[in-house]
Amino acid sequence: MVGMRLLPEDSDVALARTPAATDLISDDDRSVAADSWSIKSEYGSTLDDEQRHADATEALAAVNNRAASDYSSDKEEQDTEGVSSMLGFQSYWDSAYADELANYREHGHAGEVWFGADVMEIVASWTRGLCTGICQNHLSNHVGDGEQVGVHEKDLADWSVLDIGTGNGLLLQEFTKQGFSDLTGTDYSEGAINLARRLADRDSFTNIKFLVDDILETKLDTTFRLVLDKGTLDAIGLHPDGPIKRIMYWDAVSRIVAPGGLLVITSCNSTKDELVEEVETLNQRKNAVGNQEASSDPPPFRYLDHVRTYPTFTFGGSVGSRVATVAFMRN
Repeated sequence: MVGMRLLPEDSDVALARTPAATDLISDDDRSVAADSWSIKSEYGSTLDDEQRHADATEALAAVNNRAASDYSSDKEEQDTEGVSSMLGFQSYWDSAYADELANYREHGHAGEVWFGADVMEIVASWTRGLCTGICQNHLSNHVGDGEQVGVHEKDLADWSVLDIGTGNGLLLQEFTKQGFSDLTGTDYSEGAINLARRLADRDSFTNIKFLVDDILETKLDTTFRLVLDKGTLDAIGLHPDGPIKRIMYWDAVSRIVAPGGLLVITSCNSTKDELVEEVETLNQRKNAVGNQEASSDPPPFRYLDHVRTYPTFTFGGSVGSRVATVAFMRN
């Protein structure tokens, strides 16, 4: 699915913006809808960066000698030259959010809504159903999309929510509308956080906290019951070292999702089955490490559910969707 761009809702933003270097990037390079991703933290030491990179490289080589492309697609062949893009570099997003901030100051626009507002609303309402179902102990193996039985505000007040790669923070605004109140958004782009704070203040969402943080080298010292990712893993995979950085990503989210909590990933570059396969690979890797250390810890995540109401298309006898939202439970 690399090469498909999901257009933002506010199409007039591009017309109002002064052309910048990022405007010269092709539609193919802007194909993946992503809020943010991370390649290097300004906070970590060089030694820490090198050690994390070395650990991920070793883990990558140890997992059944899988090819790098296997992490994002199950196709027999893949265009390796098209895997990485400009969206894999922090400079792209810093420039993009500088433009968004300037456009907000001049025109009051909130900026681009990646995946579209309809997807954002579906993610929020569907996730709300999962959370309330867990609280009320009646969650089955399949929860209908948007199903909300006996929803109470108190059920959602206990859910601490983290949106990694929050971008302009609009997803967290949508979760506030659904009844969540303990919300934090992080992004490694300071420009994104500045924009998110301005929009939250303007729209009176004063309960949302925004922090500059790099998910791959997170400085967060707490866990969250619900962690959201809308496009961040997609963008991580577009870096030239994407396969290694995806391993670093999974190690990081394994630490910040609380036991019994949820990780909800929305992607336009991976199918539901590919995301499940990637989690199974993570579990196998953790299990192998546990065996070496004589640990009896359970695998980090298990598949819980996925959104079934996105529009689908049929190609080559297979049915697919341009967007996938999958929930995993932390064991």
